[in-house]
Amino acid sequence: MSLVKQRINIIDGIRGFSLLGILLANLLIFQFGIFGKDEIHYYQLSTVDTYAYYFTKVVIEGAFLPIFMFIFGYSLILMRNKLKENNKRVKWHLFRRFALLMTLGILHSTYLWEGDILFVYGLMGVLLLVMVNRKPKTLLIWAVLLFSLLFIGSLFEAEEIKMIRADKIDLYMKQTQEIYGSGTYSEIRAHSLDDEMLDMSGGEAAFMLFLTPFVLSPMFLIGMYAAHRKWLQNTSSKIKQFTILSGLFIPIGLLLKATPLLSKQWDYRLDMSMIGGSMLAIGYISLFVYMYNHQKFRRFLSGFESMGKLSLTNYLMQSMICTFLFYGYGLGWFGDLGVILATVVGVIIFGTQALLSSIYLKYLPIGPIEYLVRLVVYLKIPKFKKHTSLEYNHKKAI
Repeated sequence: MSLVKQRINIIDGIRGFSLLGILLANLLIFQFGIFGKDEIHYYQLSTVDTYAYYFTKVVIEGAFLPIFMFIFGYSLILMRNKLKENNKRVKWHLFRRFALLMTLGILHSTYLWEGDILFVYGLMGVLLLVMVNRKPKTLLIWAVLLFSLLFIGSLFEAEEIKMIRADKIDLYMKQTQEIYGSGTYSEIRAHSLDDEMLDMSGGEAAFMLFLTPFVLSPMFLIGMYAAHRKWLQNTSSKIKQFTILSGLFIPIGLLLKATPLLSKQWDYRLDMSMIGGSMLAIGYISLFVYMYNHQKFRRFLSGFESMGKLSLTNYLMQSMICTFLFYGYGLGWFGDLGVILATVVGVIIFGTQALLSSIYLKYLPIGPIEYLVRLVVYLKIPKFKKHTSLEYNHKKAI
């Protein structure tokens, strides 16, 4: 059987692992609001919760979305290879996939939760179509170039960007706490879509939108390059390399992620958290691969695979569950739990999803949203066949 026809379980595992980190980071938004998570002084956190908040900001937030970007890019090349092998029109099939992601993202952000990532991922997918047939060397050069530009840009002191008008921040935060905590669905959606408080002109917003692809592209490109080099295939023969990468990138990434906090003690404002998040993501991926290839960790980490196989369905379900728990039209826990207790709730949600996903996959091979994606991409009713894992023989061997 061709390699592109086989499923690589470790990719599903890493994707599922990223969903855990994304959920834990998103809990700051679910509990404090998309702007309130960075204005935490408006909430009365205990000392322990304050430390937990900064731990989440450094260790989790901004480090797991890049993992998802990496896997997105990796999977993009695998899909391209499969489409080429089956003599399909590669770019048209991929374009339909990304257009659907953008549509789901718009619906998600408009009617459920404003912290959506699907639209941006779909948009990035469309833009990356120009790179889908490029040589691995070209992908790597562009990734390094864009990373370098981001690194250089972060060295220059800049004024802190305020998304909310300074003269209305107090009013906005008060309204957010009241409306999200006890408001109706209509009131919450109206508040989340209200742009009168924003401290940005149309030109500034357009400029930020223009910069977004350049800021996000490096990790997508690294993932595409890694797929060409088959980084996540036959990982048992590359343990030494992944050990070195995790030992190098995790501490460096954590240090760079902490620069916004450390710079408060300096006269010079320095924020290298975005670069640090990408480096930390590479370190986390490497650590996951290292642990995945050891029997004592393998059984535990394989639990992430079911989450990864149903990633779209589980991601949207997390939004439905958390908005119900924290918003006024549900249990109304907004701003009440504290960081540690909310994290415990997040772990319980994730664990329950993983268990239910594992049970679901025993009966059906694909999730409902994944089914919709495949239907749109191939424009025909999917026919399911059992897949073979590239990691299966290795799993039996260890």
